[in-house]
This record gives sequence, C-alpha cells and structure tokens, in this order.
Amino acid sequence: MNPHQVNRIDARAYTIPTDHEEADGTIAWQSTTLVVVEIDGMGHTGLGYTYAHASAAELIVGEFAEIVHRHDAFDIGRIALAMQRAVRNIGRPGVAACAISAVDTALWDLKAHVLNVPLAVLLGKQRDNVPVYGSGGFTSYDIDALQAQLRGWVERDGCRWVKMKVGSAPDDDPQRVAAARAAIGGAGLFVDANGAYTLKQAQRIAAAFAKQDVRWFEEPLSSDDRRGLAALRAALPSGMALAAGEYGWSADDFRALLDTHAVDVLQADVTRCGGFTGFLQADALCDAWHVPLSAHCAPALHLHAACAARRLEHIEWFHDHARIESMLFDGAPALRDGAIAPDLGRPGHGLALRHADAERFAI
Repeated sequence: MNPHQVNRIDARAYTIPTDHEEADGTIAWQSTTLVVVEIDGMGHTGLGYTYAHASAAELIVGEFAEIVHRHDAFDIGRIALAMQRAVRNIGRPGVAACAISAVDTALWDLKAHVLNVPLAVLLGKQRDNVPVYGSGGFTSYDIDALQAQLRGWVERDGCRWVKMKVGSAPDDDPQRVAAARAAIGGAGLFVDANGAYTLKQAQRIAAAFAKQDVRWFEEPLSSDDRRGLAALRAALPSGMALAAGEYGWSADDFRALLDTHAVDVLQADVTRCGGFTGFLQADALCDAWHVPLSAHCAPALHLHAACAARRLEHIEWFHDHARIESMLFDGAPALRDGAIAPDLGRPGHGLALRHADAERFAI
C-alpha cells in the first residue's frame, strides 16, 4: 500500500465561447476548450487543468489514471516519467503533453493540500508577487477595440507592458502597431506573430516596428525554425527582444531553443510543458543560460510556480484565459498595479472549480 494513496481521478472538458471573435497571425477561434483534472486522496482534492482538445480527458482517465494509482501520489517526478513513457508510441507532443501537464499540476496541488502549505512555499518562493503584461489585441479587433483594450490595461490596471497580435495582414501591421503605440504612451509594447511571417518578411517588418519602440517580437517565425529565429534575433534592432517557447512540450524543446541562440526570452506554458515539474525544468535551463523566462497564458495556474521560478520576468495576462479563470474558478487572482499575488492563506495553488458555473459549458 502506498502511504499517499489516490482514491479518484476525474477529468472533464468544457468549451467556453469567447466574448468576441479572436484571431492571430495563423488561426481564428470563437471558443476555448478547458480540460480540468481532479485527484482525490488522503481527504483532499488536487486540481489541475490545461487548454487543449477534449480528447486529453480520455487519456487522463484511462492510461494516466492507472499510472497514478500504481504510485505514491507524492512521487510526482516518478509519475511524470511514467506518463512520458506511456505515450512513447502515440507521440508525446501536443494533446499527450497537455494531459501530462494537467495531471502534474493536480498532483502538486494535492501534495500541497495534504501538507497544508501554499504551493509557492512548497516549491520555494522567490518573490511575493509577479508582474504581468496585458495580452490580447487580436487581429480580429478593429483599431478602436485594439486601442481600448491595450489602453485599459495600462491606465486602469497599471500594466507596464501590453501585447498585440500581428501577422494576419502583414501590410497592415505597421499601421496597427502605430495605433497601439498611440494608445499606450510610453508603456512597453510587445507583438506576437504566432509564426505567421517568413524570415524576409520578419526582417523587413521589424524595422517598421522599431520605429514604434516595439520591445518584444514573439514567434515572428515558427518556433520549429530555430535557425531562422537565431538569424533574425542576431539582426533585430537594438532593444527588441525575440521571444519563443510557448510550444515547448519538453525540456528538450527548451534546450534546443537555447542551444541555437534562438531567443532572448524563453517562454514556457505550464499547461503544455509537463506541468509545474516541466515549468521548473525550463526555469533551471534559463538559469544555466542566464536567459529570462516568461510564463505563457493561464495566469492563475502559473502564479505559484512563477513565484518560485528564479529567472521569471512576468506572466502573460491573456485576455481569453484570464476571463475564463475568473468565470469558473474560486481563488483566481485579481490584477492590481500591474501584478498578481498568491493568496498564502490558501493551501495549494488556491484554485477551486465552481462546478455549477462550469456545468453549462461541459462537453
């Protein structure tokens, strides 16, 4: 008998419509799917989640549930390795990595609940709060909507930086970026192309962005094109950082970006990269390379791990996810003065799904 036995593992998927149509440089969407995992054991419940296809839930309640039941629930690293090995033949990147991430975050939350400590304390807190950057500015927004959203994050919420999407219509991007700059004054302006540009396009348009003091160019090319990213990074105007890594599914993906000098800032997403275990691996790699780390999306779930990450610069306050987390989870952080802070009076990561509110979105 394992001393820390799990009694139940459940996973459910929810599809939540967006408040407006959203689009970036490569796709458009009108809803977001959230897959939530709950693990019961030792009189407590651990919660984790990922933003992924609903099929992730089937993998969790099938193959991964059997693995968790076979192990001590506190042996999270051992369980993580077993889950990675279990998906060897179906492929670890993508849906499988998201499912692994959700289970990992739930196990860490359960452990912290059993020990009755906040997760930030359990992981080794480095800071008391984390700055965020407002993120949205979708290419589906007209200029008025773009300016209103970005201005609100700066003037109302005190964000030091904001990010907008580019790449759907490259010829229009300089005009949209200029409109964003006019709306936010001297605040930091980030742009995210979601891999929409070619290398030559990105080189040309970076010069136009530099005129508006764009300080962050995210995924100008596909993150799979590490040589292209490295070449572009070397040629970017002074003061403009190249960021990528949100599609890092494993430590190997992050190492490859760092080895090829493809990024100035590494991004990692706890809902994709192996949960808190994988996120802290990314932080360790950043520490070894002396490269900043930024948390991608899912701000509520990232918060405690971000407080423990040594190289962490900020969390992405992504409009879609921040909205969903405030709608469906008790304990979702409130944005104040450009930062969010964990509630150290609550064990674990402090989040609890409001099942009644979520049920109408259940698949």
